[in-house]
Amino acid sequence: MANRVKQLWQEGKAVVNGWLAIPSGFSAEVMSQAGWDSLTVDMQHGVQDYQSMVACFQGMQARQITPLVRVPWNEPGIIGKCLDGGAMGVICPMINTRAAAEAFVSACRYPPLGSRSNGPIRAGIYGEVGGYVKTANAEVLCIPMIETQEALDNLEAILDVPGINGIYVGPSDLGFSLGLEPRQDREEPQILKIYERLVKECGKRGIAPGVHNLTPTYAARMIGMGFRFVTIGNDSGLMLRAAQGAVGTLRQAAGGKA
Repeated sequence: MANRVKQLWQEGKAVVNGWLAIPSGFSAEVMSQAGWDSLTVDMQHGVQDYQSMVACFQGMQARQITPLVRVPWNEPGIIGKCLDGGAMGVICPMINTRAAAEAFVSACRYPPLGSRSNGPIRAGIYGEVGGYVKTANAEVLCIPMIETQEALDNLEAILDVPGINGIYVGPSDLGFSLGLEPRQDREEPQILKIYERLVKECGKRGIAPGVHNLTPTYAARMIGMGFRFVTIGNDSGLMLRAAQGAVGTLRQAAGGKA
């Protein structure tokens, strides 16, 4: 049960992550053909639920893409259930203190490293019998979101929690917390300085910093800054922009006849 995202990080490469807001296994199957290293089902915002998460994981499985999930909250029941459903990593929102980070890691790890209950009903059916529980603690990724001033105030303490593999920046909520407009692909010097700090502190600890982006150009820029996990928009946004572009091109080419 090797985690491809973890392998890429060990090779010093950045991971290109896709974001699934559409609750459809077929949509996930289509997205899986685009060349992503991983795909994250977003259960925090939008319309995904547990059953659609499982369907998305099934849809992407043929391409051997690493299945990740962003859970709704730092709650051990849903974290454990998502892992049992096949998630190879969990992105958890609003981790603002060391205690919250410790609770999150504990929910992701089997004893003696954590408090996760044993019952990998779907995750455990792949590989040799009993193999999942032997490797899960080493392969499942714990990725807290850093998206508030409080989290920045406690950054070093959060990053020092054993078991954290990466962090994920939510630019909109981070801006909100700092009194700025919520948006992505930020250019404020204040935010870029924060990004530099995050990359530096993660680098000291061998942790992979990640960030959500709107455009491929900005995502590439973030990789150049040192981020090692970058997302480009989400499936619904990519579909909308592609459709708008196609319709706009057609109307222009038709010269007012359509």
